[in-house]
Parts: sequence; structure tokens; C-alpha cells
Amino acid sequence: MGEIWKMGSHMESVIKAYKTLSKIPSIVGGKLNSQGNRVTSRWSIRNLDRGKHTQYMIDYFLDTNLKVLSDSEFAVDVSHEMLTAVSPKENYRAVIREEKEDKEYSQRKLFLEVWTKTTLKHSVDLTSLDIHGDVYADSENGCLEWSSDEKHICYIAEKKIKKSEPFIKRKPVDDKTKDPDEKMADDKHKEFEKKPTLTPGEEHIYREDWGEQMMGKYQTVVVLFRIADETFSILENIPDNLCPGQVRFTPNGDALVGVAWDISGVRRLGLIYCTNRPGYIFCYTLTGKLKKLSEENKAVRSPRFSPNGDLVWLQREAGGPHHACHQLVRMSANTINSVIESDDYDVCDDISVVIDIVHNSKDICDEETFYGIYCQSLPTKCFSSDGKRLIFSTQQQNEIRSYVVDIESGDITDISNNKEDPGSTSVLCVQADVILASWSNMTTPGQLFAAKLPAAGQERDISWVRVSAPPATPPTPGTIVQYLSLRYNHEDDAVASFGALYGGRAAGAACPLVVWPHGGPHSAFCNAYSLEAAFFNALGFACLLINYRGSTGTGDASVFFLPSRIGTADVADCKLATEKAIELFPINEEKLLLYGGSHGGFLVAHLSGLYSGFYSVTVARNPVIDLASMYNTSDIADWCSVEAGFPFTDDGPKTEDHLLALRRVSPIVHAHKVTTPTAIMLGTKDKRVPYYQGLEYSRMLRANGVNTKVFMYEDNHSLSSLPVEMDNLINAADWFISMIKDK
Repeated sequence: MGEIWKMGSHMESVIKAYKTLSKIPSIVGGKLNSQGNRVTSRWSIRNLDRGKHTQYMIDYFLDTNLKVLSDSEFAVDVSHEMLTAVSPKENYRAVIREEKEDKEYSQRKLFLEVWTKTTLKHSVDLTSLDIHGDVYADSENGCLEWSSDEKHICYIAEKKIKKSEPFIKRKPVDDKTKDPDEKMADDKHKEFEKKPTLTPGEEHIYREDWGEQMMGKYQTVVVLFRIADETFSILENIPDNLCPGQVRFTPNGDALVGVAWDISGVRRLGLIYCTNRPGYIFCYTLTGKLKKLSEENKAVRSPRFSPNGDLVWLQREAGGPHHACHQLVRMSANTINSVIESDDYDVCDDISVVIDIVHNSKDICDEETFYGIYCQSLPTKCFSSDGKRLIFSTQQQNEIRSYVVDIESGDITDISNNKEDPGSTSVLCVQADVILASWSNMTTPGQLFAAKLPAAGQERDISWVRVSAPPATPPTPGTIVQYLSLRYNHEDDAVASFGALYGGRAAGAACPLVVWPHGGPHSAFCNAYSLEAAFFNALGFACLLINYRGSTGTGDASVFFLPSRIGTADVADCKLATEKAIELFPINEEKLLLYGGSHGGFLVAHLSGLYSGFYSVTVARNPVIDLASMYNTSDIADWCSVEAGFPFTDDGPKTEDHLLALRRVSPIVHAHKVTTPTAIMLGTKDKRVPYYQGLEYSRMLRANGVNTKVFMYEDNHSLSSLPVEMDNLINAADWFISMIKDK
């Protein structure tokens, strides 16, 4: 699309660039049937006229060489399907569906449906049934699972609370116009009518929810649906201080295993993006016994059963940074069976480590290097057919890579789809020793690939076959993707290296550079397709995506290096990466653009204060500005303490040293130095970084004469609902172009 930033009137071209890119679909998920020859894929596309994403399904039928024989004649809209699951013998498909609000309903309606291959067999109106609240479909708790005999389905829902009413409320009076016989019949009916107990005066008792993107979610329950007679039961004997989620049946169907988050603390902390929350892997027998399988003081997630009945899950120490390296641990099928049959079986000694936490790096098969596990979940189906190998994907430096691990030996082999072009490979499903994965890079949108799992010891010989056709993309001539390895030669710190990804021209006229640190801070950019990066490239900008020290995917030492050093080490890394990009690529040094959200917003606010003459313009999205004020208002108060270098606790006095440390690491201390034109984009529903952080910052900038603009959206921390994404991206581009076009 060329150098739009040079144009006098640019908005028409900016809008056109976004509209063009919005038509590129992305892969949401994919499953294989039990024979591994049918792919059911789920895609998402931005539907600008409807103001939301439309999700649709496409089936692909594969031959013995995994070549596509045929696919769906047309894609099928499945936007209203919250959860779906095919039964183990593939006789049924369960769906939890939501219907939109309309004049007939005062709220959205939820339905549980069970389909055969030819018809709808069961449909239950869950909203009218009124035995629980909303159904959970989020990544932290949501699930829809079948028992092995296809007789039961389980899912997670919000616990129904007792209704309340005001202390003083006028009651309805009897209708005196009714004749005595009619009144007697009404009274007799009321005797048998089951009414909920109403407790007066408890309507406004404060209840803590799960925070960001999980507002209104307080307490989960496990719901069991018996298909034969359409009866439901709520699992009992689960203590109120535990929130169950991610449940699945044991292979023989006599128990459920899942994750139970421990909420017994003084303060409920946010759950989404936080893998450090304490909890347990639990086993609940269908006779009503609850047993903990994992150790104390662990953060656990993603339990999975192998075909031979072994149970694996991911775990790390509870507390500390919000994300870090995980162990992959295993419990044998014999131990699981003993737990179910015994009342006092101690299981902690029977947990073995398959892959341990990696401090720096680890040598693996074929002279490759492995940096640990950082994925937040394992594929739902992730085992070889004999149950002896597990396939997973995780961030590794600048890519998402995929691996096979031998459960017994712990040998790890890289099977990533990177023989032609570097990029990111994410495993979606494994069935009948066929692997389904998505692959993309910064210049190529997501595509589906399949591969046969080679024999043990020969995994490196894996051959990937394309399943879906690559979508058409607008040309970005001359755009390259290059990894930068950066190091401090004089650095005395234990961690002295970090990385970045450059996406832009390799040669030619100098162009503006979007300097873009990620949020978290314990997350990472990867070489995968991103509409935002493609959008900036289409406008003629280069992008520098910075994985500063503290990012995931380079060993646990890097993660734990950053706490107590935020606002210094990460800021220095961003400045060094910028200087290196200027040295290596055709960058216009007068057009350095700062762009970041959350902790990335924290960093660009720091950079614009410390190096105002160096950077030209700033866009900050829901930025962290002042940790001292954020501490008591965010759903992640622990983040403020841990990143500032203090252990988190709610008890005891808050010392002056603690409060000063929170303030000293914050960008607000440099606000008076800022001269860089700054646009701030905020979400009114942001529970993670409350929007008045950005408002406070904007007032200080304006008071000092800085050109400042604030955009306020009715959205959460991610600012990702479609109308909001469209507006803030287009306005960000407009702000950048308007501030630099005369330079």
C-alpha cells in the first residue's frame, strides 16, 4: 500500500488497509476424528457490519497420505455455539448454544443440545431449568466432556445463589373476587408449589468475582447431565473455598478429574492470564468423594488422560510472577485407580516429573535447545495412540514450537513445521497418530497442516502436509521478518541477553519504526500472524516487537530476573533494541513511534519521559502509570508488589518503603519530562489496569503543555471487541501519521 504516512490526506487509505486485512480469517481451533482422516476446523473472521466476529466451521476429508480429498461445500456459521464436544464413539455431538436477546426474553437463553448424525436427539433449555447460572466457556474453567460410555456429559456453570428481597416489601393480596372453591384450589396448589427461600436484606452483600474479563463470575459448580432421562445433578461435597473447572471423566467413567482454584484468601485475585493462582488437581468419584491429587502450594492446570489411563498436568509454584515456566508431571493409571478405591491413599509420592522447569536452557534430541514449557494448556487430545508420547506446543524465544516427549524417558524432539519458512507451529489435536496443527508467521496468515507421527526415535523425520489453502493477503513488497539477538557485553546481571523481531524493509528508503514492547510483562511476542503488525506494515511502517528480559520462552531465569527491576532493565532493553534496529535497517530516526498496552504501555510511558527527544510520538493502551495507586484498585494487586520486588501480603502494615518502591518504578515519576505527543486509549471495564491510571497521566501531560488525546471505550483491558479494535487501531494510525508527516 506504500508510504501512507507521507500523504497529505491519509484517512481513506488507512481505513481501506484495515478493511482489507479484516477480511482475513484466523484459526480458532481444530479437531480430528478417531481415524485421523477428517478435520473439523473452526475459524473466525471480523464481521464489520455486525460489529462482532463470526465463527464458522469447515470440514476436510483426508486420504491415507493426508492429502485433502474434499472439504465442506460451504462453511457453516457456528457463532452461537459456546461449547461443543463429539462423544468418544462418535455417535453424538453435544452443543451448548446461546440465543441472542430479543423482545421475548429478558436475558439470553442457553440450550444444551445432543445431536446424532442425522437429527437433534435432545434439547434442554438451561435458562428455564434454572438450576445454575451462566455456563463457563472461558479458557480457565470452561469444558464440555463426555463419559466413555456416552451416557453422561459434564460442564462448568455458575453456582445459583439464594434469592433475597428488601426488608420492607409489599406483598400481593389475595384476590377476593374468586369464589371459595377456586380459592381453595389455589391454596392447595400453593402447598405443593416449591418456592425458593427468600432471605431479606442480602441483595447488596459484596461478593468478589474473578476480575478482568470474568466479571460476574463468583463460584463454579460441576454439572452432570444424564442423557437417558434428561436429568441434571450438581456435584456436592466440594468446599466453598474451591472453584472447580477444566473437568473431565476418568477413562472408565467412574470419577471426574479437574482443577480446583483455592479462593480461601482475604482477597480474590484475577485469574485470566495468571498461571500462578493456587489450586489442586482433584478427583471426584461418582459416589461423592472428593480427593486432592496434587501437592500443596502449587498452581496447576490442564489435566489430560493418556489412552492407557495415566494422568498428566502442568504445574509450577503458586505465587510469584503471573506467568513462568511449568513442569509436566504424571500420575500412573494404577495410582488413579487406587485413589478412587481407597479412602486414605496418599498420592503425592506417586507424582513423577516428565519435563522439569528449565532455568536457562536444556539440550534435547538432535542437538536442539529447549527453554522450558510456557503454554497455558495442553491440546485436548495430545497423546500418541499407545499413550507413550505426548505432543505439545510452547513459546521458545521468538516462535511457538511443537515437541514430542517420551513419557518414560523424558526425551524431547522438536517437530515444528519450519523447513520452508520460519514461523510458529501450534498443535491443535492428535488422533490415531495424526497431528493437526496451525502454522503462520508475521507475513503469512494461519493455515492448517497435518502430519503422521513417526515411530519413536524418528520424530525428526516428520513431514507436514498443508490442509487449508493459504488466504489471499495484500502485498507488502520487500517486507522481511528478522530475529534480533541482543546482549549487554558489560552487564554483570545473571541475565544479559534478550531478543526482538523486526518486520519491515530490508533496504530502500528509510521508514518510520513502531517500537512495540509486549504486555505482561511475563509473556512474549512470536513470529505469528498479527493483524496489528500487518496493518502497520501496510501503512509503510516497520515494526520492532521487543521480548525484553522477563519475557517467557527463554528460561525461567529470565522471567525471575525482572521483578524488582521493572522500569529500569526492561526500559533499557527497549532503548537498546531501538538503537540496534536503526543500525541494521533503513529506519528514519526522526520517526520513532512508541506503541504498547498494559505493561507495554508502562514501558512506552517510561521511554517517552526518559527519551522524549529520541522518540517522536506515543500511543499507550490501558497503560500502567502508577503502581502505588493501582495496588488497591486492580484485580492483580499481587502483580504490583511482586514486580516492584516485594512479597505480596494483605496483612500487616504497608510500610513507607513499600509505597515508595511502587512509586519509584512507575512512569508517573517521569511525566513532567514528557514532550512527546501522546494518545491514550482506555477501557471503562478494565479491571486489571483501571482506566483512571491513564486519565491521571493525561492530566499531568496536559498540565505540562503536551499534545495529548484520550480515547475512552466501553471495553475491558484487551480493547479487543471488534468496534473498539477498529476504532483504536485506525485512530492510532491517524495519530502516528498526523504527528510525523511534516517531519
